[in-house]
Amino acid sequence: MTSIAKEIFRQYDIRGIVGRDLHPETAYAIGRAYAAYVADHGAHGTVAVGRDNRPSGKGLRDALVRGLTESGVDVVDVGIVPTPLLYWSLHHLDVVGGIQITGSHNPPEYNGFKLSVGKGSLHGEEIQALYGVIMAARFPTGRGRVREEHVIDRYIADIVKRVGKLSRPLRVVADCGNGAGALVAPQLLKAIGAKLETLFCESDGTFPNHHPDPTVVENLQDLIAAVHRDRADIGVAFDGDADRIGVIDDQGGIVWGDHVLILYARDVLSRAGRGQPIIFDVKCSQALPDAIKKAGGTPVMWKTGHSLIKDKMKELGAPIAGEMSGHMFFTEGFYGHDDALYGAARLLRIVADSGKSVTELLADVPKFVSTPELRVEVPESLKFGLVDRAVSHFASKYDTVGVDGVRVNFGDGWGLIRASNTQPVLVTRFEARTPERLSAIRDEMEGWLRTQGVTV
Repeated sequence: MTSIAKEIFRQYDIRGIVGRDLHPETAYAIGRAYAAYVADHGAHGTVAVGRDNRPSGKGLRDALVRGLTESGVDVVDVGIVPTPLLYWSLHHLDVVGGIQITGSHNPPEYNGFKLSVGKGSLHGEEIQALYGVIMAARFPTGRGRVREEHVIDRYIADIVKRVGKLSRPLRVVADCGNGAGALVAPQLLKAIGAKLETLFCESDGTFPNHHPDPTVVENLQDLIAAVHRDRADIGVAFDGDADRIGVIDDQGGIVWGDHVLILYARDVLSRAGRGQPIIFDVKCSQALPDAIKKAGGTPVMWKTGHSLIKDKMKELGAPIAGEMSGHMFFTEGFYGHDDALYGAARLLRIVADSGKSVTELLADVPKFVSTPELRVEVPESLKFGLVDRAVSHFASKYDTVGVDGVRVNFGDGWGLIRASNTQPVLVTRFEARTPERLSAIRDEMEGWLRTQGVTV
């Protein structure tokens, strides 16, 4: 137990490289610690376990389930499914919690665990508490049972009932990136009436065609080409476990997560009434809060991270929320978690009902000049200290927002430096009204990073 790396116990999940800092023994210990945690919190019953399609998933699943059952916990195995289906299972199966084994959007050598108790995700100190339980080896004992439950068809039926058939046919290209979304997306989008073409919708967790991370421009090139070739109305992409969406408009342009959220926000606010809080993370464009206000909503900037966003939604009673990374969360008409599959179906309904193209729907949004998310590699042990120094440095000179790293407001633009909670990188993003100001803002903030010994 003492050989388990503390660094893999992160802000809102457990994540590491298989064979280096994540082993079957780690999964076994997590299973035992999770059993102790739920027992300590008065939750006694069955736990749902799912996994994405990475090759390492089967071994980690077997070890995790062994840890749970040897601690007296019954397990319902929902098999290889996208992460949103594990979350969906928490609402439809008789379980007290769930664990999804997934490396999310990370390269195939990564894997990890997203943990839920009740219908909420563990994060922060709760995940650190699991590590403490492992170190203390304070585990219950017993003999749990395992059964299997197939949920994909039931999930699709539920989403189709909620979204309904499209009011007009849309030509859609879906790129599953060979991730777990391949097991659900084609059937779901066809079931709501999309005229569907698919890319890389064969399940293969080695990701042989391109990496399934729709925040990276390179990973969207095949989808852009297919939208042009097929003269499609829209293209949608999914990350490795299908909890993040990427969107390509009818002109082949990338619609980043903050602009996708504008479409959802306008739709909700047109029905839910004025004043509703719409939550977004610190990486989003200034165009988003401006659009939310114009539509009658209340923009709320918050920390990046699916668990943190979900908690803020519950606190404020927000109908929707979203992140620049493509995590989209829905409580209005849904369960409150991030689900790119449901999000794609709901987006197609919005576009179909509007009678307009995606380009036309966003035509009135001001065109700021911005970078995508940029990732700067730094050692895991140094990244948070660097961000702390960035907060101190820039807050002494400019108006800043410090809810998650530092977002520096320059008046005619902004820049962001924050630490990733899933990889050994700093995440930066810059936006301004002109290319010249964008370059100046970026030069100043990246220049400071270079003074700290960071290679940008």
